Amino acid sequence: MRDKTHLIFDMDGTLIDSSQLLANTINYVRQKIGLSKLEEGRIIEALNDTSINPAQFYYETETFEPIHERYFQEYYLQNHERQSRLYEGMAELLEALSQERKLAVATNAYDLSARPLLQNLGIDRYFDIVMCADLVPKPKPHPHMLEAIITFYGTGRARFVMIGDGHRDIEAAENAGIAALLVEWGFSSHEGAVTSVTELAEILGVAL
Repeated sequence: MRDKTHLIFDMDGTLIDSSQLLANTINYVRQKIGLSKLEEGRIIEALNDTSINPAQFYYETETFEPIHERYFQEYYLQNHERQSRLYEGMAELLEALSQERKLAVATNAYDLSARPLLQNLGIDRYFDIVMCADLVPKPKPHPHMLEAIITFYGTGRARFVMIGDGHRDIEAAENAGIAALLVEWGFSSHEGAVTSVTELAEILGVAL
């Protein structure tokens, strides 16, 4: 992976531990629309489950509706500073990588949520481009975000790697024809995945 000069990171569960924030936000939406709370563990387990319809699971509707987004942003933007944190060693990894690599973010979060979170944690400056779910026709696992990032840089696909904590990230990379790395310190556990930020740094060939 040392030959990969363009690194695309997932956000939630890869760069940032936002588990408490997401669980509390989803339960806030549920409360506002008259549903009972879900256990935090059930919410987190479902985040990377590609077998479920997330709108059905979280809000008991076939598709996400504008009211869901309104309530989601209402809670999220008021609480992201207190209920999220960088994974240990991530700031140091990004600083080291930024000296010699190009860095981007591809997240299924919406732009209005993602940018304040990256800014609050002080890592937005490392990324040339941040692609979010509402900026493309379809989110991951569709390749639209990754295609947009590849087009932005205008360089060959062999130089890119997608780094994420879920199968949507891996499928998006496969669909875009680029390499991928799966990590397991986030919202899912995967056999054979990268187990720590230190191990990821070694794979990418940088020292922390």
